[in-house]
Amino acid sequence: MKLNYKDKLKHPVFKVTRDIVTEEGLESYVIGGFVRDLILERPSKDIDIVVVGNGLKLAEKVAKKLRVKKVSRFKSFGTAHFNYKDLDVEFVGARRESYQRDSRKPIVEDGTLADDQKRRDFTINALALNLHEDGFGDIIDPFNGIEDLEKGIIRTPLDPETTYSDDPLRMLRAIRFATQLDFKIENKSLAAIKENAERLSIISKERIIDELNKIILSDTPSRGFKLLYSTHLLHQFFPEMVNLAGVETINNHSHKDNFYHTLEVLDNISEHTDDLWLRWAAIMHDIAKPPTKRYNKKTGWTFHGHEDLGAKMVPRIFRRLKLPMDAKMKYVQKLVRLHLRPISLVKGDVTDSAIRRLLNEAGDDIEDLMLLCNADITSKNEFKVKRYRNNFKKVEEKLKSVEEKDNVRNFQPPIDGKLIMETFKIPPCSEIGTIKNKIKEAILEGEIQNDYQEAYDMMLKLGEELGLKR
Repeated sequence: MKLNYKDKLKHPVFKVTRDIVTEEGLESYVIGGFVRDLILERPSKDIDIVVVGNGLKLAEKVAKKLRVKKVSRFKSFGTAHFNYKDLDVEFVGARRESYQRDSRKPIVEDGTLADDQKRRDFTINALALNLHEDGFGDIIDPFNGIEDLEKGIIRTPLDPETTYSDDPLRMLRAIRFATQLDFKIENKSLAAIKENAERLSIISKERIIDELNKIILSDTPSRGFKLLYSTHLLHQFFPEMVNLAGVETINNHSHKDNFYHTLEVLDNISEHTDDLWLRWAAIMHDIAKPPTKRYNKKTGWTFHGHEDLGAKMVPRIFRRLKLPMDAKMKYVQKLVRLHLRPISLVKGDVTDSAIRRLLNEAGDDIEDLMLLCNADITSKNEFKVKRYRNNFKKVEEKLKSVEEKDNVRNFQPPIDGKLIMETFKIPPCSEIGTIKNKIKEAILEGEIQNDYQEAYDMMLKLGEELGLKR
């Protein structure tokens, strides 16, 4: 019995397309991700419609009937697209493709629906629904994509070696879909990805990062990273993360596997935030552990200074991966640099001074920093984790009370350089910086309140000590 989904094709886009293609005797189908998500009952805002013929002409006719004013045309690709209400609709002529080894850009020719389905990356993305009145809503499934959806399998329509070699980006897409949908990649396909991993070199960093970010934003991103690692795709573009893997043992002293620890931290934080850059901070927080790793006969393994070196590595890695070099990078860098500070407070005495300094340095990112540090508490010893988390609550409570009392988050000293120059009738000089820094330190140490009058009195005293006259 042929499956039919016409009851799911209620949107005006489908009805108008059906009327036009039926009247003109055309073959047209909705294909790809929209069909996949419709069957999986996942929300989808993108509709791809393929027509055996001219996709641009069909797009214009459908847009006119829907009273859509703006249609974007891409003649060299034979595609056109427009936005209609809550949907992004793209039309394309059915085509077949052939590839050259040094490029993922195919040679394109007009083709049939069968040709178009063969060029699709996975069986679950090759599903098509008929938009002609005769058979409206009938599914065309030449590669058993429905069965793969039911079994939760990522499989290529054609030989995976050819599919991945032709367009290596599909290897990342396979892992992305497996991660997002919680599917398995079939063994033959998995082997082909590992075999073709080095082909990723012909893909731009921008395209790689686009797929990687989608993996990072999935519910359980560790699944994707484990696949990236086991297939050697991660080795092609993120060697610093690969270097975290492995355990070294000397004199029965072993350190934890920092790759799997990082993935645990990433999953932990993903339970509490969808913020991409906070998740990136989790990925990067221990990135400098390999170059700072040392063995001490008495204490075992140490990673002294990995937070500072890690912060220095962030811009270099972001630049190479074509990640943004703006405030987002600075945010990740700050969290990497500060990620040990709350943990050191948990271990020692929580003084008001240490809390004030942390609040001042972290500023408005203090809550995100605490979220990262909580996620960083990983151990197979549940009692140890529970104890750490309880101590963390005490630090968080102290943060709130000190912030309410001293108001030092993002604070600037109440006394600025202009007032110092006017008071002592001096031009810009080093003494101004000295006075400002000492006032700031005094506030952070709790020697004076974050108050104008107390700061002013201290300024006068410091000026006198420096030989400045009013």
